[in-house]
Amino acid sequence: MAGSVWPAPVQTRITGLFGIRYPIIQAGMVWAAGSRLAVAVSEAGGLGMIGAGSMKPDLLREQIRKTKGRTSRPFAVNVPLIRGDAADLLQVVLDEGVRIVFTSSGHPLKFTERLKKERCIVVHVVAAVRHALKAVAAGCDAVVAEGFEAGGHNGVDEITTLALVPQVADAVTVPLLAAGGIADGRGLAAALALGADGVQVGTRFAATVESSAHENYKNAVVRAGDGDTILTLRKLAPVRMIRTPFALKALEAERSGAARGELETLLGTKREMMGIFEGNVEEGEFEAGQSSGLVREILPAGEVVRRMMEQYHDAVHRLH
Repeated sequence: MAGSVWPAPVQTRITGLFGIRYPIIQAGMVWAAGSRLAVAVSEAGGLGMIGAGSMKPDLLREQIRKTKGRTSRPFAVNVPLIRGDAADLLQVVLDEGVRIVFTSSGHPLKFTERLKKERCIVVHVVAAVRHALKAVAAGCDAVVAEGFEAGGHNGVDEITTLALVPQVADAVTVPLLAAGGIADGRGLAAALALGADGVQVGTRFAATVESSAHENYKNAVVRAGDGDTILTLRKLAPVRMIRTPFALKALEAERSGAARGELETLLGTKREMMGIFEGNVEEGEFEAGQSSGLVREILPAGEVVRRMMEQYHDAVHRLH
């Protein structure tokens, strides 16, 4: 990116809340969002994030310290509250002085009061208006409205980003991030038009140079077209993934009426690690969103941020 011209900053409630240049937040994706990716995004003017969902407390501590040693800019940590060791992970976050925390997959009331006492900015990921209202009532400073276009685990109501974001914007007064199906600057412009203050981007950043995902996974995202992800395992927790052999096996079992226990046996353990981190094309779970069809090459994360902002300014100019 040497010599690249960086687009003008965009000021929103989200950039003000986090102290960043651009309203682009990198999602805390399991097995893809480690220190290298968080640093690259934060250094580029967005908000980088460490995904603690695939880490034990000691590894999270190591990743936070690496990040702090490589950037002085703000970054965040995402902690899925469904984790049995969520309290331990959050304690590491607090001990290491991280003060921007994203929570997901659980009720925010469980830990928000504790985090707020430590002067943290707390953001919760939601998939429906009722969840957004609960997050605000619990004291969250912002919410992420994630449509079911997104990769990984999704809300049971299967509400699209285009429908969800404006409804959440009408329902809450706190800053709002849009997520799901967003991979370029046109998506950012659309999200702001819908009432969001910024975007959280997963799949596009999962397929970057600094992502800790396996090259097989990144290449699968690049090769994917508009219809190459599926949403399945609804009886367990809806999950969107690329059409790998395992994904098709899970989809067939679901369509055949497999019971919850049968699906749990089929899923087993560590499918996400097997796919995203180890690159097992046959048996792994390649979680990715419908925006995969917009990802055409593996780029440095900073270049993704720069191009997104260029595209954003172009899109706004076209509207005028």
